[in-house]
Amino acid sequence: MGRPQRGAPYRYPLDTGANAFTRFDDARCRAIRAACEGHGIHLGLHTLSAVNVAEYSPLLSEAVDAYLRAYIEIAPRLGAEWIVVHAGYHFTADVEMRMQAGLERLQRMVEHAEKHGARLLLENLNKEPEKAEVHYLAHTVEEWRHYYERIDSPAFALSFTANHAHLMPDGVEGFIEAIPLERVMEVRLADCWRNGHEEHLRPGEGDFDFGDMFRRLEAKGFRGHYMNAFGSLEDMQAARHWMVERARQAGVAV
Repeated sequence: MGRPQRGAPYRYPLDTGANAFTRFDDARCRAIRAACEGHGIHLGLHTLSAVNVAEYSPLLSEAVDAYLRAYIEIAPRLGAEWIVVHAGYHFTADVEMRMQAGLERLQRMVEHAEKHGARLLLENLNKEPEKAEVHYLAHTVEEWRHYYERIDSPAFALSFTANHAHLMPDGVEGFIEAIPLERVMEVRLADCWRNGHEEHLRPGEGDFDFGDMFRRLEAKGFRGHYMNAFGSLEDMQAARHWMVERARQAGVAV
């Protein structure tokens, strides 16, 4: 199965309280890097979904740029190997403006990442109810493609949230067939219900077929890492062996 070299990957929020990225000095960054190296942990960062990467309003637009630049600049200081980012969200009537603003921002941020030795992973987001005013961008294959076909850089790759695909008519099978798997560095995992609503359930609490997903990804040569994204840290750790067993039962050489 796809995997980091050793140890477990773990995403680390840097937005609130003592872990706000403005509170990390050089000594603290060095200590975190040393702890990760000593325990075989591959560190990744995940930007906040509430920050609208598709923002175009004056002042707010500049603030989003500054927020993303700060993530990019602290990542190498922490030894983080990737930063998950989003395409933002729209308010139904401004889809084209939001998509253009988000694309241009991501292109700027990828250039910044190239200069700082960081790598951005663009995640496919979840659908929202049809009548909701706010909708995440890049929740369909077509919208996701709008961004990744226009950004070509070693500092840019993809994070495939499989449970988000399970909510869409294409399903996991359709996404895996459509996306450039060689550009996918991370596959994010949680249980949910087919064509349902956004939930990050523990494995076995929904109807997601993990074994079938592992079989399809591994057969197509996926070589990135898998990331559990549900419940508590203890829940995610406990589910690792369960996931491996589902893969083994599906015929994947583990």
